[in-house]
Amino acid sequence: MESGGIEMKLTVLMDNNTIIDRYFLGEPGVSYLLEVDDRKILFDTGYSDAYLLNGQKMGIHFFDLDAIVLSHSHMDHTWGLEPLIKRFSEEVMEGRQFQQPILVAHPQIFDSKTFFGTEEFGVNVDPQKLAKYMTPQLTREPFWLTDHLVFLGEIPRKNAFEARKSIGKVRVGDMLEDDYSMDDSALCYTGPEGLVIITGCSHAGICNIMEHARAVCGDERVHDVIGGFHLLDPEEEQMNGTAAYFQSRGVKQAHPCHCTDLKSKIELAKWIPVEEVGVGLVLEYT
Repeated sequence: MESGGIEMKLTVLMDNNTIIDRYFLGEPGVSYLLEVDDRKILFDTGYSDAYLLNGQKMGIHFFDLDAIVLSHSHMDHTWGLEPLIKRFSEEVMEGRQFQQPILVAHPQIFDSKTFFGTEEFGVNVDPQKLAKYMTPQLTREPFWLTDHLVFLGEIPRKNAFEARKSIGKVRVGDMLEDDYSMDDSALCYTGPEGLVIITGCSHAGICNIMEHARAVCGDERVHDVIGGFHLLDPEEEQMNGTAAYFQSRGVKQAHPCHCTDLKSKIELAKWIPVEEVGVGLVLEYT
């Protein structure tokens, strides 16, 4: 990017936690700004406008985004789309312009979902209205956003210890079926030190995601993994399988957050360096 050999910069706009002495808002959700190959990519939008308010404090205005990537449809990752559209609309009303980004996600991103009795747990913006502000690029296949950053598309679920439980229901036609979050995906940055994998919730399984990233990018080295690992009081088989996978693949470090509980972080830290994450954190990769 600008200097010093930095090729990707990742800024945490939203997480469950905030960094000490950084006075930002936190909520159960995810939003990151990635700057790579002279392009700006927003990954997830959290639950509310809090990520926008945090960004404003950081000097980020969101009107020059090249792409918005949604890891999956759940409310804590997508309901911030509505306030972003409001910001775009206000720019036009004030006689200014915004750069219309592409919207990259799985084709099932707009499927209606319910959870814990909610009427809607998925994307709450009509896709036709959304298309007035963003250009949809929906794909099950890997999609390269830049020369070094790829949306992984639909994640193959190959191992026996992850992604075996449904989360709520998804509407298919007139029926509600168990939802296994088939729209769940992630990003991967390819750098000289190896892969940096960026996840939302990892409903597809963090190990499945990492294995797919290695195959898509043709690089077995994993330098870092940041995001939700969906390890919330996991069963022993899943925790042991995850820890063994991280160790066997020689993962250099990890930044688990959002939907990863303390017990799981401590367990992972027995095998690899585990670093803290919170709103305001900036990670730079060569």
